[in-house]
Amino acid sequence: MNTETVLYIVLSGIIALAIALFQYKYKTKSNASLLAILRFLGVFAILLLLVNPKIESNQTYVEKPTLAVVVDNTHSISHFKQESTVRELLSQLKSHETLAKKFNIDVYTFDEALNQEDSLTFTGKQSNISAVFSELQQIYATQNAPTVLVTDGNQTYGADFSYTAKKYPQHVYPIVVGDTTKYSDLKIQQVNTNKYAYLKNKFPVEIIVVYNGQEPVRTTLSVKQAGITVHSEPLEFSKETGSSKMVKFHLPANHVGVQAYHLSVGAIANEKNTINNSKNFAVEVIDEKTKVAIVSDMLHPDLGALKKSIETNEQRECVILKPNAFAARANDFQLVILYQPNQTFLTVLERLKEVSANVFLIAGTKTDWNFLNNQSLGMVHDLTQQTEEFQANLNTGYSNFIIDELDFSSFPPLKGSFGALSLKEPHTVLLYKQIGQVSTQAPLLTTIENEGRRSALLLGENIWRWRAQSYLNESAFHNFDNFIGKLVQYLASKKRKERLVLDYNSFYEGTTNVIVKAQYFNKNYEFDARERLSIFLKDTSNDNTFEFPFILKNKYYEVDLSHLPAANYEFTVKTAASNLSKSGHFRILEYNIEQQFLNANVTKLAQVATDSNGQLYFADNYETLFTDLLENETYKPVQKSHKATLSLIDWKYLLACIVFCFSAEWFIRKYRGLT
Repeated sequence: MNTETVLYIVLSGIIALAIALFQYKYKTKSNASLLAILRFLGVFAILLLLVNPKIESNQTYVEKPTLAVVVDNTHSISHFKQESTVRELLSQLKSHETLAKKFNIDVYTFDEALNQEDSLTFTGKQSNISAVFSELQQIYATQNAPTVLVTDGNQTYGADFSYTAKKYPQHVYPIVVGDTTKYSDLKIQQVNTNKYAYLKNKFPVEIIVVYNGQEPVRTTLSVKQAGITVHSEPLEFSKETGSSKMVKFHLPANHVGVQAYHLSVGAIANEKNTINNSKNFAVEVIDEKTKVAIVSDMLHPDLGALKKSIETNEQRECVILKPNAFAARANDFQLVILYQPNQTFLTVLERLKEVSANVFLIAGTKTDWNFLNNQSLGMVHDLTQQTEEFQANLNTGYSNFIIDELDFSSFPPLKGSFGALSLKEPHTVLLYKQIGQVSTQAPLLTTIENEGRRSALLLGENIWRWRAQSYLNESAFHNFDNFIGKLVQYLASKKRKERLVLDYNSFYEGTTNVIVKAQYFNKNYEFDARERLSIFLKDTSNDNTFEFPFILKNKYYEVDLSHLPAANYEFTVKTAASNLSKSGHFRILEYNIEQQFLNANVTKLAQVATDSNGQLYFADNYETLFTDLLENETYKPVQKSHKATLSLIDWKYLLACIVFCFSAEWFIRKYRGLT
């Protein structure tokens, strides 16, 4: 407490004393010492609140280091038959009294992501060890937290965890579980093929087969469909021919729909793991392709970004045309994207009116609004020579199609013409303009549907930056490309709007989540969140039936079917109140990537231990780790002090004192008959 505050407190005491003496000694001249004391205390307390001195206190405490224990909870642990070993290890660690005295023990499990729990099921479909180090780095950035990693070291996706671990500022102690003995093994490392193929065409298949062993071996690769061999060829591995082979061939697409194939290589003598000798893959055969034209008379990065996003779905083909080349091909496209139209687009617009094509118009700083305003397009934009930048604000009530979660707030602004837009036709805004921190009701991206014709309008250029930012946010273009794909799918379709809309894939690989989404609309085609939706499934191989409810998520319903076994499924989605239904079918391919490994990855785990100044241990001698942690002088409790500052105005007892003093004074005065 500084000197100035002390002087104010003394002055407050003098003033309070003077008021009390004046009231009960000078003015009243009676024996009222108790009343004078009460008046003094009450006034002094009020003056103290005005001064509001700060009361400081130092709190000393001891902080123990944290021991982060991360356990692999994927199917590979059960594949190596190490469930009991891992459970016993975790149980011993959690019940170790001496360790508990030295460390605060935090237990995590991981599969696709890090989970703060200690329940072990060993059912995780994929391992992402890289994510473990990335997330722990955020949690223990400023702490002393040695990390015990219990795993087989086999990662199925994500960045190289040995590289990510170098940025992790803690000592890492891997405990290796699983077989470390080297065996001869033959496995299918990867299958590359298109997701879609076209009827009466042939589609390419590329297969990588890897052999781990010393002796030369011969085997046969075969591809079967419905039990019939459609391709077969011999393979030979030796020191001369190499330990891996890439096999390429083509298969015919003779039937529409999902075509599933079983790929296998013959097992070699004394091979221990034969699960990784086979793999299923599928191709959806279609008999038509959605064609999209981007018409532009300028070069811009947006053109390439849009083409890339659209053609991510192999069911779509996108071509970029000059305005003078479009007229002759107008009937070839289901959707035409007009990029920053000007006077050269006159014949394009006339041709589009003739064929009643669906249009996606993208405007920017080079758009000739004077020209567009005179083309009877149902829209008029203010004519100015100024430009402005707009960020996007998602309309959460948009319901024409399901919008996956995209962080539009993180996207850089688009640039367009300054001024207001007037739309004469009924429209639904998908994205509003946001100028700086101010959200507006002006449309940035809007869709229009009138008499079976659909169109959209985007009032800004540089959408390529959105695609780039999406990659920075999620390390993948998928979510942004999926958003553009759904917009294109909606615009390219001439179907009448339905009250029950489903979003699902025709087939799912065994490593992916099986998610079915749905939207339900009332008779006015407004999204209705009050309806109850259920999905009824039938396994066509054994006629087993299942029923699951949908859960409401934002502006759509969702059900997770990832737990279903691999099979062909027919399904029907039904609504409870309105009695609407819609059916479909999908296939789940049998494939467990966690069963593809033969050995624990000791090499990479040892590298992580070395790079972090930790040490590698094996599951059969984990007691040594406990001893080393207890004897390591690096991990000592740290005495810390915390300086707490309390303002007197926050002290509730002082308020109670003021109320008591003035209340008691008032009652005593009344009791004595004083005025």
